[in-house]
Amino acid sequence: MTDSLEGTKPQYDVVVIGSGLGGLTAANMLAKDGYSVLLLEHHHKLGGLATWFKRKGGHIFDVSLHGFPYGMVKTCRKYWTREMADCITQIKGIRFDNPQFSLTTTYDTNDFKRTMQDYFKVPADTVDSFVTTIKNMNFYDEHTMTTREMFDKFFPGRDDVVRFLLEPIAYANGSTLDDEAITYGIVFSNFLSRGVYIFRGGTDKIIGMMEAELKKNGVDIRTGARVEKIVVEGGKVAGVVANGKTIKARAVISNANVKATVQRLVGEEHFSKEFAEETRKVRLNNSSCQVYIGIRKGETIDYVGDLLFTSVADKLDAQMLRSRNITSRTYSFYYPDIRPGSDRYAIVASTNANYEDWAYLPEDEYRASKQDLIESTLDALERYVPGIRNKADYVEAATPKTFERYTLHPNGTSFGTKFEGLRVSMGLNEQVPGLFHTGSVGIIMSGWLGAANYGVIVANNADKYLRP
Repeated sequence: MTDSLEGTKPQYDVVVIGSGLGGLTAANMLAKDGYSVLLLEHHHKLGGLATWFKRKGGHIFDVSLHGFPYGMVKTCRKYWTREMADCITQIKGIRFDNPQFSLTTTYDTNDFKRTMQDYFKVPADTVDSFVTTIKNMNFYDEHTMTTREMFDKFFPGRDDVVRFLLEPIAYANGSTLDDEAITYGIVFSNFLSRGVYIFRGGTDKIIGMMEAELKKNGVDIRTGARVEKIVVEGGKVAGVVANGKTIKARAVISNANVKATVQRLVGEEHFSKEFAEETRKVRLNNSSCQVYIGIRKGETIDYVGDLLFTSVADKLDAQMLRSRNITSRTYSFYYPDIRPGSDRYAIVASTNANYEDWAYLPEDEYRASKQDLIESTLDALERYVPGIRNKADYVEAATPKTFERYTLHPNGTSFGTKFEGLRVSMGLNEQVPGLFHTGSVGIIMSGWLGAANYGVIVANNADKYLRP
Protein backbone atom coordinates (compact mmCIF):
# COMPACT_ATOMS: atom_id res chain seq x y z
CA MET A 1 0.00 0.00 0.00
CA THR A 2 1.29 3.46 -0.91
CA ASP A 3 2.17 5.71 2.03
CA SER A 4 0.33 8.96 1.31
CA LEU A 5 2.51 10.77 3.86
CA GLU A 6 5.83 9.64 2.44
CA GLY A 7 8.18 12.60 2.07
CA THR A 8 6.35 14.95 4.40
CA LYS A 9 8.55 17.23 6.48
CA PRO A 10 8.80 16.60 10.22
CA GLN A 11 7.39 20.07 10.95
CA TYR A 12 5.28 22.76 9.26
CA ASP A 13 4.11 26.19 10.27
CA VAL A 14 0.50 25.15 9.69
CA VAL A 15 -1.35 21.89 9.22
CA VAL A 16 -4.84 22.18 7.68
CA ILE A 17 -7.15 19.24 8.37
CA GLY A 18 -9.72 18.81 5.62
CA SER A 19 -10.12 20.33 2.18
CA GLY A 20 -13.54 21.91 2.14
CA LEU A 21 -13.62 25.40 0.67
CA GLY A 22 -12.77 26.94 4.07
CA GLY A 23 -9.72 24.72 4.51
CA LEU A 24 -8.55 25.23 0.92
CA THR A 25 -8.87 29.01 1.15
CA ALA A 26 -7.10 29.23 4.52
CA ALA A 27 -4.26 27.03 3.24
CA ASN A 28 -3.85 29.13 0.10
CA MET A 29 -3.77 32.45 1.93
CA LEU A 30 -1.23 31.28 4.50
CA ALA A 31 1.00 29.73 1.84
CA LYS A 32 0.98 33.00 -0.13
CA ASP A 33 2.03 34.75 3.07
CA GLY A 34 5.13 32.56 3.17
CA TYR A 35 4.17 29.94 5.73
CA SER A 36 4.89 26.25 5.21
CA VAL A 37 1.51 24.53 4.94
CA LEU A 38 0.54 20.86 4.96
CA LEU A 39 -3.01 20.08 3.79
CA LEU A 40 -4.35 16.69 4.89
CA GLU A 41 -7.51 15.21 3.36
CA HIS A 42 -8.84 11.77 4.28
CA HIS A 43 -10.65 11.34 0.95
CA HIS A 44 -8.93 10.79 -2.39
CA LYS A 45 -10.31 14.09 -3.74
CA LEU A 46 -10.22 17.65 -2.48
CA GLY A 47 -13.29 19.81 -1.98
CA GLY A 48 -15.34 18.36 0.87
CA LEU A 49 -18.98 18.72 -0.11
CA ALA A 50 -17.89 20.89 -3.04
CA THR A 51 -17.25 17.76 -5.01
CA TRP A 52 -18.25 15.69 -8.02
CA PHE A 53 -18.11 12.12 -9.21
CA LYS A 54 -18.09 10.28 -12.53
CA ARG A 55 -20.14 7.27 -13.53
CA LYS A 56 -20.37 4.93 -16.49
CA GLY A 57 -21.87 6.32 -19.66
CA GLY A 58 -19.85 9.53 -19.49
CA HIS A 59 -21.85 11.06 -16.63
CA ILE A 60 -20.43 13.70 -14.27
CA PHE A 61 -22.48 14.69 -11.24
CA ASP A 62 -21.89 17.83 -9.15
CA VAL A 63 -22.91 17.39 -5.53
CA SER A 64 -23.32 21.07 -4.58
CA LEU A 65 -22.66 23.37 -7.54
CA HIS A 66 -26.04 25.17 -7.67
CA GLY A 67 -25.67 27.92 -6.55
CA PHE A 68 -23.93 30.72 -4.69
CA PRO A 69 -24.10 34.53 -4.45
CA TYR A 70 -22.19 37.02 -6.61
CA GLY A 71 -19.84 37.62 -3.68
CA MET A 72 -18.04 34.42 -4.73
CA VAL A 73 -16.67 36.37 -7.71
CA LYS A 74 -14.92 38.85 -5.42
CA THR A 75 -13.70 36.10 -3.09
CA CYS A 76 -12.20 34.08 -5.94
CA ARG A 77 -10.61 37.14 -7.53
CA LYS A 78 -9.09 38.42 -4.30
CA TYR A 79 -8.04 35.20 -2.59
CA TRP A 80 -7.62 32.82 -5.51
CA THR A 81 -7.26 33.87 -9.17
CA ARG A 82 -8.98 36.14 -11.68
CA GLU A 83 -9.25 33.18 -14.05
CA MET A 84 -11.33 31.37 -11.45
CA ALA A 85 -13.56 34.39 -10.88
CA ASP A 86 -14.15 34.75 -14.63
CA CYS A 87 -15.74 31.28 -14.74
CA ILE A 88 -18.57 32.28 -12.41
CA THR A 89 -21.81 33.00 -14.25
CA GLN A 90 -25.39 33.82 -13.27
CA ILE A 91 -28.06 31.17 -13.66
CA LYS A 92 -31.11 32.18 -15.67
CA GLY A 93 -34.05 31.27 -13.51
CA ILE A 94 -35.20 29.87 -10.16
CA ARG A 95 -38.61 28.28 -10.43
CA PHE A 96 -41.13 27.58 -7.67
CA ASP A 97 -44.09 25.26 -8.10
CA ASN A 98 -46.28 24.43 -5.10
CA PRO A 99 -49.95 24.63 -4.03
CA GLN A 100 -49.54 28.27 -2.96
CA PHE A 101 -47.84 29.75 -6.03
CA SER A 102 -45.98 29.04 -9.24
CA LEU A 103 -43.42 31.53 -10.53
CA THR A 104 -39.89 32.03 -11.84
CA THR A 105 -37.40 34.59 -10.52
CA THR A 106 -33.73 35.49 -10.74
CA TYR A 107 -33.71 36.49 -7.05
CA ASP A 108 -31.65 39.63 -7.59
CA THR A 109 -32.82 42.72 -5.68
CA ASN A 110 -34.86 44.30 -8.47
CA ASP A 111 -36.63 41.11 -9.49
CA PHE A 112 -37.23 40.19 -5.85
CA LYS A 113 -38.88 43.54 -5.14
CA ARG A 114 -40.95 43.30 -8.31
CA THR A 115 -42.15 39.79 -7.41
CA MET A 116 -42.99 40.75 -3.84
CA GLN A 117 -44.95 43.81 -4.93
CA ASP A 118 -46.60 42.64 -8.16
CA TYR A 119 -47.15 38.94 -7.47
CA PHE A 120 -47.55 38.79 -3.69
CA LYS A 121 -49.01 42.31 -3.40
CA VAL A 122 -46.75 43.33 -0.51
CA PRO A 123 -46.50 47.14 -0.15
CA ALA A 124 -43.27 48.61 -1.50
CA ASP A 125 -42.33 50.27 1.79
CA THR A 126 -42.65 46.93 3.62
CA VAL A 127 -40.42 45.23 1.06
CA ASP A 128 -37.85 48.02 1.26
CA SER A 129 -37.84 47.90 5.06
CA PHE A 130 -37.36 44.12 5.04
CA VAL A 131 -34.48 44.30 2.55
CA THR A 132 -32.81 47.07 4.56
CA THR A 133 -33.14 45.05 7.76
CA ILE A 134 -31.51 41.89 6.44
CA LYS A 135 -28.77 43.77 4.58
CA ASN A 136 -27.77 45.49 7.82
CA MET A 137 -27.38 42.24 9.76
CA ASN A 138 -23.93 41.45 11.17
CA PHE A 139 -22.97 38.27 13.00
CA TYR A 140 -20.95 40.27 15.54
CA ASP A 141 -24.16 41.88 16.84
CA GLU A 142 -26.41 40.50 19.56
CA HIS A 143 -29.07 38.15 18.20
CA THR A 144 -32.37 37.47 19.90
CA MET A 145 -34.95 37.60 17.07
CA THR A 146 -35.85 34.34 15.32
CA THR A 147 -36.63 34.10 11.63
CA ARG A 148 -40.25 33.38 12.53
CA GLU A 149 -40.45 36.58 14.58
CA MET A 150 -38.86 38.59 11.78
CA PHE A 151 -41.32 37.26 9.21
CA ASP A 152 -44.25 37.86 11.59
CA LYS A 153 -43.08 41.45 11.94
CA PHE A 154 -42.98 42.18 8.22
CA PHE A 155 -45.41 39.66 6.70
CA PRO A 156 -47.97 38.60 9.36
CA GLY A 157 -50.26 35.81 8.22
CA ARG A 158 -48.53 35.40 4.85
CA ASP A 159 -47.55 31.73 4.67
CA ASP A 160 -47.07 32.08 0.92
CA VAL A 161 -44.53 34.89 1.30
CA VAL A 162 -42.71 32.98 4.05
CA ARG A 163 -42.43 30.00 1.71
CA PHE A 164 -41.01 32.14 -1.09
CA LEU A 165 -38.48 33.68 1.28
CA LEU A 166 -37.38 30.68 3.34
CA GLU A 167 -37.58 27.62 1.10
CA PRO A 168 -34.40 28.28 -0.94
CA ILE A 169 -32.39 29.09 2.18
CA ALA A 170 -33.73 26.02 4.00
CA TYR A 171 -32.27 23.95 1.18
CA ALA A 172 -29.08 26.03 1.09
CA ASN A 173 -28.14 25.82 4.75
CA GLY A 174 -30.81 24.04 6.77
CA SER A 175 -32.45 27.19 8.16
CA THR A 176 -35.77 26.90 9.99
CA LEU A 177 -38.22 29.49 11.27
CA ASP A 178 -37.00 28.93 14.81
CA ASP A 179 -33.32 29.60 14.09
CA GLU A 180 -31.81 33.03 14.76
CA ALA A 181 -32.93 35.53 12.13
CA ILE A 182 -29.34 36.33 11.28
CA THR A 183 -28.78 32.79 10.02
CA TYR A 184 -31.38 33.56 7.39
CA GLY A 185 -30.74 37.25 6.82
CA ILE A 186 -27.03 37.22 5.98
CA VAL A 187 -27.36 34.36 3.52
CA PHE A 188 -30.47 35.73 1.84
CA SER A 189 -29.08 39.24 1.55
CA ASN A 190 -25.99 37.82 -0.18
CA PHE A 191 -28.19 36.30 -2.87
CA LEU A 192 -30.25 39.49 -3.19
CA SER A 193 -27.15 41.36 -4.27
CA ARG A 194 -27.19 40.07 -7.85
CA GLY A 195 -28.96 36.72 -7.84
CA VAL A 196 -27.64 33.17 -7.95
CA TYR A 197 -24.45 32.01 -9.67
CA ILE A 198 -22.73 28.82 -10.77
CA PHE A 199 -19.21 27.84 -11.76
CA ARG A 200 -19.08 27.23 -15.49
CA GLY A 201 -16.98 24.16 -16.09
CA GLY A 202 -18.24 22.24 -13.06
CA THR A 203 -16.91 21.49 -9.61
CA ASP A 204 -14.12 19.36 -11.05
CA LYS A 205 -12.77 22.42 -12.84
CA ILE A 206 -12.82 24.83 -9.89
CA ILE A 207 -11.30 22.30 -7.49
CA GLY A 208 -8.68 21.46 -10.10
CA MET A 209 -7.83 25.15 -10.45
CA MET A 210 -7.64 25.51 -6.66
CA GLU A 211 -5.35 22.50 -6.38
CA ALA A 212 -3.03 23.91 -9.05
CA GLU A 213 -2.92 27.28 -7.25
CA LEU A 214 -2.20 25.64 -3.91
CA LYS A 215 0.69 23.69 -5.38
CA LYS A 216 2.03 26.79 -7.11
CA ASN A 217 2.06 28.55 -3.74
CA GLY A 218 3.91 25.68 -2.09
CA VAL A 219 1.19 23.86 -0.17
CA ASP A 220 2.07 20.22 0.52
CA ILE A 221 -1.18 18.39 -0.36
CA ARG A 222 -1.78 14.86 0.86
CA THR A 223 -4.99 12.92 0.19
CA GLY A 224 -5.79 9.58 1.78
CA ALA A 225 -4.45 11.09 5.01
CA ARG A 226 -6.85 10.78 7.93
CA VAL A 227 -5.98 12.78 11.03
CA GLU A 228 -6.51 10.81 14.21
CA LYS A 229 -5.39 13.38 16.74
CA ILE A 230 -4.39 17.00 17.19
CA VAL A 231 -1.39 16.99 19.52
CA VAL A 232 -1.42 19.46 22.44
CA GLU A 233 1.70 19.97 24.54
CA GLY A 234 2.16 22.52 27.30
CA GLY A 235 -1.38 23.78 26.72
CA LYS A 236 -0.86 24.71 23.05
CA VAL A 237 -0.93 23.02 19.66
CA ALA A 238 2.15 20.97 18.81
CA GLY A 239 1.09 19.03 15.71
CA VAL A 240 -1.09 16.18 14.46
CA VAL A 241 -1.10 12.42 14.18
CA ALA A 242 -2.23 11.29 10.72
CA ASN A 243 -2.20 7.70 9.45
CA GLY A 244 -0.29 6.89 12.62
CA LYS A 245 2.48 9.41 11.87
CA THR A 246 3.23 12.42 14.10
CA ILE A 247 3.88 15.71 12.29
CA LYS A 248 4.79 18.81 14.26
CA ALA A 249 3.15 22.17 13.59
CA ARG A 250 3.02 25.62 15.12
CA ALA A 251 -0.68 25.91 14.32
CA VAL A 252 -3.48 23.61 13.21
CA ILE A 253 -6.59 24.66 11.31
CA SER A 254 -9.36 22.07 11.45
CA ASN A 255 -11.84 21.99 8.58
CA ALA A 256 -13.57 19.06 10.27
CA ASN A 257 -16.84 19.47 12.13
CA VAL A 258 -16.31 21.75 15.13
CA LYS A 259 -17.77 19.29 17.66
CA ALA A 260 -15.61 16.49 16.27
CA THR A 261 -12.59 18.81 16.45
CA VAL A 262 -13.07 19.51 20.15
CA GLN A 263 -14.33 16.14 21.31
CA ARG A 264 -12.49 13.66 19.09
CA LEU A 265 -9.42 15.27 17.53
CA VAL A 266 -8.28 17.32 20.55
CA GLY A 267 -10.15 15.93 23.55
CA GLU A 268 -12.28 17.79 26.08
CA GLU A 269 -9.56 17.50 28.73
CA HIS A 270 -7.64 20.29 26.98
CA PHE A 271 -10.49 22.79 27.32
CA SER A 272 -12.09 24.49 30.29
CA LYS A 273 -15.11 22.69 31.74
CA GLU A 274 -17.32 25.58 30.70
CA PHE A 275 -16.08 25.50 27.10
CA ALA A 276 -16.42 21.71 26.87
CA GLU A 277 -19.99 21.97 28.14
CA GLU A 278 -20.75 24.74 25.67
CA THR A 279 -19.47 22.52 22.87
CA ARG A 280 -21.67 19.62 23.97
CA LYS A 281 -24.71 21.88 23.71
CA VAL A 282 -23.98 22.83 20.10
CA ARG A 283 -26.69 21.38 17.89
CA LEU A 284 -25.81 19.66 14.65
CA ASN A 285 -27.71 20.72 11.58
CA ASN A 286 -29.63 18.29 9.41
CA SER A 287 -28.39 16.20 6.53
CA SER A 288 -29.58 15.57 2.96
CA CYS A 289 -30.62 12.99 0.43
CA GLN A 290 -29.83 13.34 -3.25
CA VAL A 291 -30.79 11.49 -6.41
CA TYR A 292 -28.40 11.82 -9.36
CA ILE A 293 -30.02 11.40 -12.76
CA GLY A 294 -27.83 11.03 -15.86
CA ILE A 295 -29.43 11.73 -19.23
CA ARG A 296 -28.54 9.33 -22.05
CA LYS A 297 -26.10 10.65 -24.66
CA GLY A 298 -28.03 12.14 -27.56
CA GLU A 299 -31.12 12.89 -25.47
CA THR A 300 -32.09 16.45 -24.57
CA ILE A 301 -34.37 18.08 -22.03
CA ASP A 302 -36.20 21.34 -22.50
CA TYR A 303 -35.28 24.27 -20.28
CA VAL A 304 -37.48 24.17 -17.16
CA GLY A 305 -35.33 26.41 -14.95
CA ASP A 306 -31.89 26.03 -13.42
CA LEU A 307 -33.23 25.45 -9.92
CA LEU A 308 -36.72 24.06 -9.43
CA PHE A 309 -38.31 24.08 -5.97
CA THR A 310 -41.31 21.75 -6.01
CA SER A 311 -43.75 20.69 -3.33
CA VAL A 312 -47.16 19.14 -2.91
CA ALA A 313 -47.39 20.27 0.74
CA ASP A 314 -50.01 22.90 1.51
CA LYS A 315 -47.42 25.13 3.18
CA LEU A 316 -43.76 25.17 4.13
CA ASP A 317 -42.89 23.06 7.17
CA ALA A 318 -39.33 22.35 8.34
CA GLN A 319 -40.23 18.91 9.72
CA MET A 320 -41.91 17.93 6.48
CA LEU A 321 -38.92 19.15 4.49
CA ARG A 322 -36.76 16.57 6.29
CA SER A 323 -39.28 13.74 6.44
CA ARG A 324 -38.73 10.44 4.61
CA ASN A 325 -42.32 10.88 3.48
CA ILE A 326 -41.13 13.36 0.87
CA THR A 327 -43.42 16.17 -0.19
CA SER A 328 -40.82 18.72 -1.34
CA ARG A 329 -37.78 18.47 -3.61
CA THR A 330 -35.29 20.76 -5.24
CA TYR A 331 -34.05 19.88 -8.71
CA SER A 332 -30.76 21.26 -10.02
CA PHE A 333 -30.62 21.08 -13.81
CA TYR A 334 -27.24 20.84 -15.47
CA TYR A 335 -27.48 21.86 -19.10
CA PRO A 336 -24.60 21.40 -21.57
CA ASP A 337 -23.48 25.04 -21.35
CA ILE A 338 -22.53 24.50 -17.69
CA ARG A 339 -19.62 22.42 -19.03
CA PRO A 340 -18.67 24.17 -22.28
CA GLY A 341 -17.96 21.69 -25.03
CA SER A 342 -20.25 19.07 -23.51
CA ASP A 343 -23.53 17.89 -24.99
CA ARG A 344 -24.69 16.12 -21.84
CA TYR A 345 -27.50 16.84 -19.40
CA ALA A 346 -27.83 15.84 -15.75
CA ILE A 347 -30.34 16.45 -12.97
CA VAL A 348 -29.69 16.31 -9.23
CA ALA A 349 -32.71 16.11 -6.91
CA SER A 350 -32.13 17.17 -3.29
CA THR A 351 -34.18 16.83 -0.13
CA ASN A 352 -33.32 17.79 3.42
CA ALA A 353 -33.22 14.74 5.69
CA ASN A 354 -32.90 13.47 9.24
CA TYR A 355 -29.91 11.24 9.92
CA GLU A 356 -31.91 9.12 12.36
CA ASP A 357 -34.45 8.21 9.68
CA TRP A 358 -31.76 6.44 7.66
CA ALA A 359 -28.86 5.48 9.91
CA TYR A 360 -30.40 2.59 11.81
CA LEU A 361 -32.38 0.81 9.10
CA PRO A 362 -31.61 -2.88 8.52
CA GLU A 363 -29.53 -3.29 5.37
CA ASP A 364 -32.33 -4.74 3.25
CA GLU A 365 -34.73 -1.99 4.32
CA TYR A 366 -32.06 0.64 3.70
CA ARG A 367 -31.53 -0.57 0.12
CA ALA A 368 -35.27 -0.74 -0.47
CA SER A 369 -35.70 2.80 0.89
CA LYS A 370 -32.98 4.12 -1.42
CA GLN A 371 -34.72 2.51 -4.38
CA ASP A 372 -38.04 3.99 -3.28
CA LEU A 373 -36.33 7.39 -3.06
CA ILE A 374 -35.20 6.98 -6.67
CA GLU A 375 -38.57 5.84 -7.97
CA SER A 376 -40.59 8.52 -6.18
CA THR A 377 -38.15 11.19 -7.38
CA LEU A 378 -38.53 10.08 -11.00
CA ASP A 379 -42.31 9.99 -10.59
CA ALA A 380 -42.33 13.56 -9.30
CA LEU A 381 -39.95 14.72 -12.04
CA GLU A 382 -42.16 13.29 -14.80
CA ARG A 383 -44.41 16.34 -14.47
CA TYR A 384 -41.57 18.64 -15.52
CA VAL A 385 -39.56 16.34 -17.79
CA PRO A 386 -42.02 14.04 -19.58
CA GLY A 387 -40.54 10.65 -20.37
CA ILE A 388 -37.69 11.06 -17.88
CA ARG A 389 -37.31 7.31 -17.42
CA ASN A 390 -36.68 6.87 -21.13
CA LYS A 391 -34.26 9.79 -21.24
CA ALA A 392 -32.19 8.69 -18.22
CA ASP A 393 -29.72 5.83 -18.39
CA TYR A 394 -28.13 6.20 -14.96
CA VAL A 395 -29.69 6.92 -11.55
CA GLU A 396 -28.09 6.77 -8.10
CA ALA A 397 -29.14 7.89 -4.62
CA ALA A 398 -27.24 9.27 -1.64
CA THR A 399 -28.52 9.45 1.95
CA PRO A 400 -27.23 10.93 5.23
CA LYS A 401 -25.24 7.69 5.65
CA THR A 402 -23.53 8.42 2.34
CA PHE A 403 -22.57 11.92 3.41
CA GLU A 404 -21.34 10.63 6.77
CA ARG A 405 -19.13 8.08 5.03
CA TYR A 406 -17.50 10.47 2.59
CA THR A 407 -17.23 13.60 4.75
CA LEU A 408 -16.84 12.09 8.26
CA HIS A 409 -19.33 14.74 9.45
CA PRO A 410 -21.18 13.60 12.61
CA ASN A 411 -24.68 12.46 11.66
CA GLY A 412 -23.80 13.17 8.03
CA THR A 413 -24.66 16.83 8.57
CA SER A 414 -24.67 18.78 5.31
CA PHE A 415 -24.68 22.20 6.95
CA GLY A 416 -22.48 21.90 10.03
CA THR A 417 -24.00 23.28 13.21
CA LYS A 418 -26.62 25.69 14.40
CA PHE A 419 -25.69 29.26 15.26
CA GLU A 420 -24.15 28.55 18.66
CA GLY A 421 -21.40 26.57 16.89
CA LEU A 422 -19.88 29.78 15.58
CA ARG A 423 -18.97 30.98 19.07
CA VAL A 424 -17.20 27.69 19.80
CA SER A 425 -15.43 27.72 16.46
CA MET A 426 -14.09 31.22 16.92
CA GLY A 427 -13.06 30.60 20.53
CA LEU A 428 -10.74 27.63 20.04
CA ASN A 429 -7.50 29.60 19.93
CA GLU A 430 -8.28 31.24 23.27
CA GLN A 431 -8.62 27.79 24.82
CA VAL A 432 -5.74 26.06 23.04
CA PRO A 433 -3.28 28.54 21.46
CA GLY A 434 -2.51 27.60 17.88
CA LEU A 435 -5.83 25.78 17.34
CA PHE A 436 -8.23 27.19 14.77
CA HIS A 437 -11.37 26.01 13.01
CA THR A 438 -12.98 26.84 9.69
CA GLY A 439 -16.02 25.19 8.20
CA SER A 440 -19.80 25.10 8.28
CA VAL A 441 -20.81 26.61 11.62
CA GLY A 442 -23.65 28.82 12.67
CA ILE A 443 -25.38 28.16 9.33
CA ILE A 444 -24.20 31.53 7.98
CA MET A 445 -20.75 30.06 7.39
CA SER A 446 -22.23 27.32 5.19
CA GLY A 447 -22.35 27.11 1.43
CA TRP A 448 -19.63 28.04 -1.02
CA LEU A 449 -19.32 31.74 -0.21
CA GLY A 450 -19.69 31.42 3.55
CA ALA A 451 -17.17 28.59 3.76
CA ALA A 452 -14.57 30.34 1.60
CA ASN A 453 -14.95 33.65 3.44
CA TYR A 454 -14.65 31.94 6.81
CA GLY A 455 -11.41 30.45 5.52
CA VAL A 456 -10.20 34.02 4.92
CA ILE A 457 -11.15 35.09 8.45
CA VAL A 458 -9.41 32.11 10.03
CA ALA A 459 -6.28 32.51 7.89
CA ASN A 460 -5.98 36.10 9.09
CA ASN A 461 -6.38 34.97 12.71
CA ALA A 462 -3.78 32.24 12.27
CA ASP A 463 -1.39 34.75 10.68
CA LYS A 464 -1.69 37.02 13.72
CA TYR A 465 -0.88 34.09 15.97
CA LEU A 466 2.10 32.89 13.93
CA ARG A 467 3.61 36.27 13.16
CA PRO A 468 6.60 37.13 15.46
